[in-house]
Parts: sequence; C-alpha cells; structure tokens
Amino acid sequence: MHTTDVHPKGRRARVLLTSVFGPYAQDDDFGSRSANPMELYHNQVTREQGPYSLRMFHRSWGIIFIQANITAPCTVLDFPAREEFERELSAHRYDIVGISSIMMNVGKVREMCGIIRRLSPQSTIVVGGHVASIPGLKAMVDADYVVAGEGIGWMRRFLGEDPAAPIAHPLLEGGFGRRIMGLRLPDNATAKCATIVPSVGCPMGCNFCTTSAFFGGKGKFHNFLESGEAIYGAMADAERAIGAQSFFIMDENFLLYRRRAMELLECMKAHGKSWDLYVFSSANAVRKYTMDELVELGVSWVWMGLESPRSNYAKLDGADTLELTARLQAHGIRVLGSTIVGLEHHTPENIRQEIEHAVAHATDFHQFMLYTPLPGTPLYEQIKTEGRILDDVELADAHGQWKFNWRHPHISRDESKALLDDAFRRDFERNGPSLYRLCRTTFEGWKRYRSHGEWRVRQRFEREAETLRTYWSALLWAMERHLKPTSAAIAERTSQLRREIRAECGAVSASAFSWLLGPLFLWTTWREQRRLERGVTYEPPTFIERRNWVEA
Repeated sequence: MHTTDVHPKGRRARVLLTSVFGPYAQDDDFGSRSANPMELYHNQVTREQGPYSLRMFHRSWGIIFIQANITAPCTVLDFPAREEFERELSAHRYDIVGISSIMMNVGKVREMCGIIRRLSPQSTIVVGGHVASIPGLKAMVDADYVVAGEGIGWMRRFLGEDPAAPIAHPLLEGGFGRRIMGLRLPDNATAKCATIVPSVGCPMGCNFCTTSAFFGGKGKFHNFLESGEAIYGAMADAERAIGAQSFFIMDENFLLYRRRAMELLECMKAHGKSWDLYVFSSANAVRKYTMDELVELGVSWVWMGLESPRSNYAKLDGADTLELTARLQAHGIRVLGSTIVGLEHHTPENIRQEIEHAVAHATDFHQFMLYTPLPGTPLYEQIKTEGRILDDVELADAHGQWKFNWRHPHISRDESKALLDDAFRRDFERNGPSLYRLCRTTFEGWKRYRSHGEWRVRQRFEREAETLRTYWSALLWAMERHLKPTSAAIAERTSQLRREIRAECGAVSASAFSWLLGPLFLWTTWREQRRLERGVTYEPPTFIERRNWVEA
C-alpha cells in the first residue's frame, strides 16, 4: 500500500478482524491438518506424551493488538466456524475485513476472500499475518491489500489515524481451555496468567526463523514497550484487571536486553510484586545474569534453543547448555528446550547421537521441529536457489511437525518424520511426563528458596509449594499408578518425588489431596488415553469482541 492510501470513510470505517475458520485439528481441503493442531504444546512439545500432553489454546494476539490501537468501530472474531464468519458478515455492514493467518492456512484465506466478495462486496479485504510472506500471495487470494510485518501502523494509516501514536497494550489472558491428564481445569484453578508483548521480531535472526524474517530480518524488531517501567505498567494493568500473578513475556529474546530487564526488577521491588515470568531467551543471554537476579526477577520458566552442538547459531556462543539447564532447574527455573531435527550436517548415523544429546538435557519440556525452509526466510531463499524445494509438497504440510518440504542431502522425507517422532518418544521414555518434570523442578526451587532473605521470593515459592502439596500431589499419585504397568522406572521416580513433597511440604494436606483427588485424576487419565486412541481432538471456542461499537 502507498502511504497516501486512506479508506474513504477513514476512522468511521467499520472493521472486522478475524482469524481463519475452523476446525483446526482435522484434515481438510483448506490447510488444516490433524498433525498440526492449534494447541501449541500438544502440537510441538508434548505430542508423544499421550494423556500427559499439556493441552491449551492461545488467542490470536495480533488482531487483538490492532483492535486496541485504532479508534474505528472494530470487531474481533477469533476461531470462528465457517457459519459464524458468514453470519457476522451478513449481520453487520463492514467496510474493511482483515484476515490473519499462518502460511499453512492459505487455502482458508482464499475461501474467506470469496465469501467476503459474495456476502459483503463493499468491504475492502486486507490479509496479514505470516501468510503474507508467501511470494505472489496477491495472485493466489482475492484481497485488496497484503500486509507483511507489523500491522498496527498500517491499519492506522489506512484509517487516517496517526501511525506513530503510542501503542496501548491490550489485556491478553494466557492459555485457555487447559486440560491436564484428561481433566479440564477451571479458569480459577491456578493463578491467572496474562501475556505481555514488549516487542515483535528477533535480533538473532536464525536463518530458519519465520518470526525474524517476517518483521524485517536479523536485527530488526518493533518495540511496543520500550522500557522496563513500561513493561511493569502493562503487567500491573493485567494484575488489576484479572488478578494476574503469572506473565508469559512474548518477546523472542527477552533477557538479551539486560538494562530493560533489570529496570523491570527495580519496579517490581519498589512496588513489592512477587510475580512469575515465563520468558524466551537464548543461552548466551541467560548467562548474562546471576541466578539470584533471575530468581528475584521472578523468572520461573525459560524457553531456550538447544540446537545441535555442531550448529553455528550465535545464540549458543560459549554456552554449555547441559550445565546451564541443570543449574537453572536447581534454582527452580523450568526449562523448555527447543531442538531442530534435520540440519544440513545431520545423517541417519549422527542424528541419533544428537537427539540423545538433546534428551540428555532432561528439560522440563522439549520442543522438536524439523529444519523447514518457509517462504520469506533466508533458509528458503538458499534452498530454493539450490533447486531443493519439493514443489509437490503443499504449504499445508510444511509446518515442521510432519515431513521435510525440501531435499535433504542425507535424510529422506519419510525418514524425517520417523526421526522427529522418535525424538519426542525418546524424550518421554527417558525423562518421563513433562508434568512430573515440572513438579520436580518446582520442588527443587522451593527447597532452595523457602527461607530466602527477600519476602517477595519467599512468597512466590510458597505459592508454588501450596500447589505442590495439593493438586500436584494428587496428579503424581495418579501418574504413578497409571505409569506402573508400562514404565516401572518412571513410576518409581514419580512415587519418590511424591513422598519427598509429602515429607517436606506437609504430610497431612499432601496425603489428603492424593487420596481425595488422586483417584479422579487416575480415572480421567485412563479416559483421556481412550479418547486419544479413538482420535478425539479438541477445538477452541469462538470469541466475538466489539470495541468503539455503536449499532447503526
């Protein structure tokens, strides 16, 4: 779009922002795949853990951000059924319809453009999200505009608003629809979690990273919250709104900016906040901090790349990731490791060893992804130039959790799937359910910091101890009995941890919850296992949210 393009109605235009229609965990003709469900953890992290897989959904944050930062009347339609999308277009007259999608769902974007032309022909169609990285997308879908990169400024310009106006951070609740061992958790089962997005983009610029490429490439990013004080303000707003005590910091390498993080810590200290932070960080950024600093900042979860020790990625420079992972866990910081399967140097002979190296980290959770060249990334351009992109593989099947979409020098397409599945299974067989590992690390942190000199730290770990002696004790009781027939060694580890928690955290409450809730969790675990064997999938509910809305 040219900077002079402004919709004729300007800020009076009615805007509909929507994600693509469901269902999302079933094979269809539009790009959804059962192998690539909407659930982040179940899809990419715990998918081979059967009934122990962590199940939850996350909202479409991009369209919520845009809605919160324009003055035009705007509806967000998140996770609609096709019929709900059609009904919304028929019930209201929209001047602009924006569709956000990942690349794999380009077929749904095409179909939705057709529906808009039929039911709302006056609407200007704008397509954004990662799907906009597909070369020649404008010729594939009947859209008026294709917007790649950050969309708030674009939409403001299109509406005749100030694109440089301050960004208002919307309230973004954390995961919803959570299920653990087959039991749907009520929203108030644990402390509320909110998502905070300080920036988009990544300065590290790994060649396969779609996020880095989408927002401009290596070293390019857009700040929404420039300072630690601004981040603190967004967190405090979420605490007032929903009582949030835990925060998922959606920033590709949050700890890389030490001054910002330490400024946030000073704000938390000044206001007496005992919050939990879940962060993304590279190994070399984590090493910039002492364990005391991380613990006082409230970092309780780190998502960290653990690529091959033979890779050349800067985020691993000088880091002994095995030692670092063990040290973080010893201080109660849960680690989600991320490993790429199928790098150029991998062969059927050496990749098993590298998978074993990844599994040896014994992280609390472990993501495995196929090395996948996707449009817009430097890796895609390299592989395409070399003539190694497989033209007969649909974008719907190029998501990193199925098979290669390119010719690897040593590993076939079918072998790539077998190796990926084996990595997930090996991690589960060797280290046990991630839910058990999470309890183990949480317990280690509580033992170390229950008498810490700063009350904020003690308070945070005491919150976690309360959960350990109640719900988690019951989960471990059920886990032990469910695992015993198939994995006696892991069942024994689970039993040992439960006994230690009972001894340290309070025998009466731990035993009571084990006997009261344990049988329920055991029953729901067996039920979930049978559901999975029948191919049962889960779908998110539809959200309809209106802002600045006045009916005609």
